[in-house]
Amino acid sequence: MKVLRFTDVCASGFVRGKRVFIRADLNVPQDDAGHITEDTRVRASVPAIEMALKAGAAVMVTSHLGRPTEGEFKPADSLAPVAKRLGELLGRDVPLIANWVDGVKVEPGHVVLLENCRVNIGEKKNNDELARKLGALCDIFVHDAFGTSHRAEGTTYGIAQYAPVACAGPLLAAEIDAITKALANPKRPLAAIVAGSKVSTKLTILKSLASKVDQLIVGGGIANTFMLAAGLNIGKSLAEHDLVDEAKAVMAIMKARGEKMGDASIAVPIPTDVVTAKTFAADAVATVKKATEVADDDMILDIGPETAAKLAAQLKQAGTIVWNGPVGVFEFAAFENGTKTIAHAIAESSAFSIAGGGDTLAAIAKYGIEKQVGYISTGGGAFLEVLEGKTLPAFEILTRRASTD
Repeated sequence: MKVLRFTDVCASGFVRGKRVFIRADLNVPQDDAGHITEDTRVRASVPAIEMALKAGAAVMVTSHLGRPTEGEFKPADSLAPVAKRLGELLGRDVPLIANWVDGVKVEPGHVVLLENCRVNIGEKKNNDELARKLGALCDIFVHDAFGTSHRAEGTTYGIAQYAPVACAGPLLAAEIDAITKALANPKRPLAAIVAGSKVSTKLTILKSLASKVDQLIVGGGIANTFMLAAGLNIGKSLAEHDLVDEAKAVMAIMKARGEKMGDASIAVPIPTDVVTAKTFAADAVATVKKATEVADDDMILDIGPETAAKLAAQLKQAGTIVWNGPVGVFEFAAFENGTKTIAHAIAESSAFSIAGGGDTLAAIAKYGIEKQVGYISTGGGAFLEVLEGKTLPAFEILTRRASTD
């Protein structure tokens, strides 16, 4: 994927004195009083801003926050807490500018934060008139918000059409490099872990990956649906009975690939043992059972230790690992062993690993393996769409600009 990178633009000296518009992802969680409770995204935005300032640019930064109604700004929509935190991280004052679409005054060597971009009328539908105004605000547009790159909005796509220069910021460029390494040019065997509560939300991902990967591990409610497809009783476990045929289709794709390559290990591994409970609760009694012995009143809440050990051994032999979703109810201590075992196997593997999705990041943090994962993706929906094989709008427009400018 060939895109113009902001690092290269800065290195060329072209940025000095120019107006730089950075689309960051500053959509941080807040408490009822409006205080930021977790500032990872703000901290992740700092390198691009500092890079622009150091290069002598007049810097504008914007982001969405929450789900505001276009044209109806409310105090809860304000980026004021973000401006304060960003100022602390940059060690300078960061003025917050409202009503900025028709013009922004900022001097070279200074930075301003532009109020919540999703309040602007036409932002979400990428209104062309708005897009042209956004493009006129700057000399260089920098997309540095991977978490929004699957949306064709005014500040993620439209501005990239009309800005004189459009490029990828360091955060977005790192995502592109990691995704390319994991999916476009993977070191094999390529293993994918796709877990979660529903097959329906990840069916296209499973089908797409089944034609590419050497190992496809399913977990959570998704695994229960695959167990049904394999003819096993899952009791009252979470599953999607109407998608059993779809699960069988994914299993058939993997089996066919294995037969074509003469490798019986290329398949969707079905759990041989599971951890069950009678109720869904943190204090529920956990019972390890063979997968063939699940009772009608059982709920499967984790893979069993035998299954976890087998999958861990597979992962340790992988060349590349893509991870999206915990394989059990890891929030409950009695049902965390599967996810914990998988997490540690990824950490101990010499494979290049890329992980994404909110629950996955929570598991990575819980087991303290951040430094052992090759790349942790900052985007939830965007990461899933990449796994589906989709071309993200942000990647498409930046690639097109790089080839035509």
